[in-house]
Amino acid sequence: MKKLPNSTKICQNLLKNLPSKQKEVIVRRFGLEGDHQQRETLESIGQSFKITRERVRQIESDGLSKIKPRLKDYQDFVRSLANYFKHQGDLKREDFLLSDLGGEKYQNQLYFLLTLVDNFTRFGDSSDFYPLWTTNPKSLNFAKTINNFLIGQLKGIKEPLSFPKISEIYRQRFSRDKKRLSPQALLSFIEISRGIEEGVDGLFGIRDWPEINPKGIKDKAYLVLKKVGKPLHFAEITSQIPQLKLANGANRIKVALPQTVHNELIRDPRFVLVGRGIYGLKEWGFIPGFVKEIIENVLKGRNKPMAKEEVIKEVLKQRLVKANTVLMNLQNRKYFFRDSQGRYLVKKI
Repeated sequence: MKKLPNSTKICQNLLKNLPSKQKEVIVRRFGLEGDHQQRETLESIGQSFKITRERVRQIESDGLSKIKPRLKDYQDFVRSLANYFKHQGDLKREDFLLSDLGGEKYQNQLYFLLTLVDNFTRFGDSSDFYPLWTTNPKSLNFAKTINNFLIGQLKGIKEPLSFPKISEIYRQRFSRDKKRLSPQALLSFIEISRGIEEGVDGLFGIRDWPEINPKGIKDKAYLVLKKVGKPLHFAEITSQIPQLKLANGANRIKVALPQTVHNELIRDPRFVLVGRGIYGLKEWGFIPGFVKEIIENVLKGRNKPMAKEEVIKEVLKQRLVKANTVLMNLQNRKYFFRDSQGRYLVKKI
């Protein structure tokens, strides 16, 4: 089921013959037509009528009580909504629901119609869930169980997963459950969760992970490197930040200056400068420090004299520099000692 272009006509028919004040209050409260596309508060409507907000609430309630019985003339519409919810696992996140069925033009009308159906229940924002609608409030307990399990799995794996992979994990755990969800219902359950979010390239993970909810330039630079899987120059990182495919177009930022990116990354411990303006990730095994410090770390790690070629080979795994740069640092007698066989050690001070 897609958009409901006839919802405006249904609303107009339901409002027909209402007393003028009741009709105006409802139209303004739900943003149904004309100049009233924004939903208005009881307070603002009361001020325009010079009555209390409680009186506005009473007028609205009286009008809705007259409208509800008329909904019986639109049972095909109600059944279509019920079938949609059944396909979604009996619940749907509110903003996704309104966008899916109402498109850009009819979201207010759809919201109004949903409030009229007795067995459609709205739950507001909470610590666990985004605002949502459901035809079966008991499904929320099941959704909480499923989402808590998936959150635990994601925290254990420590990386975002594709939806097919998440579906596989769910099926393995709930394979014998009589109420096992379809893929679309599972997606609806995940979408209402405040703990799991969709991030870059359609991957799902924990909400506060930078891969899922990147904050600022540094997180987006981190995502670029994770996606590419190799060190990049800060100018190239800058050029790729706007190309990140973030969920629902969220977290977009204006194009940053390369020098700004460079200044941000050099202060963040997640990034290691591995060459002239080239950054890698510390989690890839890169060690912070100058070439001299890398040589020292290599020699101490081996704990025995090393040939020049061996040292250069190991250092070049950590730094994108020329072999001569490594050799020049290795010949610094203040820090390194060369034995009679031409092998190198860290000089003892």
